[in-house]
Amino acid sequence: MTGNDDVFGTWALVRTEAVATDGDQMPAPYGGAAAMGRLTLAANGRMIAVICDGRTGLADDTAREYISYCGAFTFDGKQLITTVDAAADQARLGSKQIRQVDFEDDLMVLRPPAKSYGGKPEQRALYWRRIAAE
Repeated sequence: MTGNDDVFGTWALVRTEAVATDGDQMPAPYGGAAAMGRLTLAANGRMIAVICDGRTGLADDTAREYISYCGAFTFDGKQLITTVDAAADQARLGSKQIRQVDFEDDLMVLRPPAKSYGGKPEQRALYWRRIAAE
């Protein structure tokens, strides 16, 4: 898969992973096996993404991870770039969200740039399965 037609549709989040930049395995983001998410990439060039920690209960000192944003996107076969025009986190407005894209069997794997979460830089990977074609 390498063209725009390969990404159009609605995708369900099926797995998350995180690896520290030093190679250490980190806890899976968004609650690991309980992660919930949907991603829609429309043929008209618009997208929307929503991801959250789907665990029913969290420790009192644990914040629930949540992200949602939408905007116009481009895909060149390797990178998905979204110009954000609406988001739960106002700091994302006007930003470019860049994701490296790979395909593994029937899964699309999105990798955002490495970022520090809790003081240790890590590379996240989000695995998506298409549940509806565009």
